[in-house]
Amino acid sequence: MDVNVMQAKERLYELLGMLEDGEENQIVITRKGKPVAKIMDYYAVPSSKRIGIAEGKFTVPDDFDTI
Repeated sequence: MDVNVMQAKERLYELLGMLEDGEENQIVITRKGKPVAKIMDYYAVPSSKRIGIAEGKFTVPDDFDTI
């Protein structure tokens, strides 16, 4: 959901409630149509995992750390 700065200011309590209730997972605040900030549920689980993202994509040679 995108809202402009003025809407965010006027509806902050409502927007926070939407995040808490799970109606929205993030809210992007825009200025002059361009995104400037994002608010999201503090306890939300990230949608993509970062660790192990390249698992199985390549192999490390046995002599990788020899000098």
